[in-house]
Amino acid sequence: MTLPMVVPAPDLPARVRIHEVGARDGLQNEKSTVPTAVKAEFVHRLADAGLTTIEATSFVHPEWVPQLADAEDLFPLVSDLSERQVALPVLVPNGRGLDRALALGARRVAVFASATESFAKANLNRTVDESLAVFEPVVRRAKDEGAHVRGYVSMCFGDPWEGPVPLHQVVRVCAALRAMGCDELSLGDTIGVATPGHVLELLSSLNEQGVPTNVLGVHFHDTYGQALANTLAALQHGVTTVDASAGGLGGCPFAKSATGNLATEDLVWMLHGLGIDTGVDLGRLVATSEWMADRLGRPSPSRTVRALGNTTQPHKEQ
Repeated sequence: MTLPMVVPAPDLPARVRIHEVGARDGLQNEKSTVPTAVKAEFVHRLADAGLTTIEATSFVHPEWVPQLADAEDLFPLVSDLSERQVALPVLVPNGRGLDRALALGARRVAVFASATESFAKANLNRTVDESLAVFEPVVRRAKDEGAHVRGYVSMCFGDPWEGPVPLHQVVRVCAALRAMGCDELSLGDTIGVATPGHVLELLSSLNEQGVPTNVLGVHFHDTYGQALANTLAALQHGVTTVDASAGGLGGCPFAKSATGNLATEDLVWMLHGLGIDTGVDLGRLVATSEWMADRLGRPSPSRTVRALGNTTQPHKEQ
């Protein structure tokens, strides 16, 4: 298959960990229910492509996100991947969600905060401070149970109701999550309005307030075509964890202006061209996204999948 010419650039990480969100964030907004067996196979195919962190599902109340109502059924179907050193994070919105996740053996969990009041109200039906108060005992208990905890922060760069988000709001929420005990933070550009200078300014502001770069990941949406440019800026700052969704699947059910996530294939193409190791087999990944696109009944939005489509040998049906 076609591969990018490798031309390293100075001052970039040697390796990047891709936090694959396609099976959770990518599928959560699908109108048609994706069968549990298809989701499980999707996760296994992503692991076969070399991804080592695959967000599996969310233990939210089924009425909130009906697509993920099968969390209890799905997680046991993919938990065998932990034996292959594949991390399977799951989203937990509250104490009940944490109970459900821990009962199934989940060892990596995530909470989902907002940097803005409007989105906190739309997504969590609480103020920012009220949502942080809910998360504090969840994070504490998860840590007591020996789990790794990720804190998502949405609307870090712009909000569809409030417009541009002041840096200090984002820093405050990030600092609060770190103080609770979150092991890592993911900075979400939920509606895709960030630009590289904005990314660098936020990362620097976080560092100045005591949040180190090595606990930060970035989560960009490609609404305005800026996701890869923003990712490169983050890499130049020293970030080594990047969220992406196989095939570019996803959006946000609570922010209608949010379009798809950064496609994992597009990210891998850029990283490999820069000589950055990801451990991902691009051919297998493209084949996996084509397989899922067939099951969703539409083409993949990933430019790399479209460019390389049908040039790889897909896995056999199981």
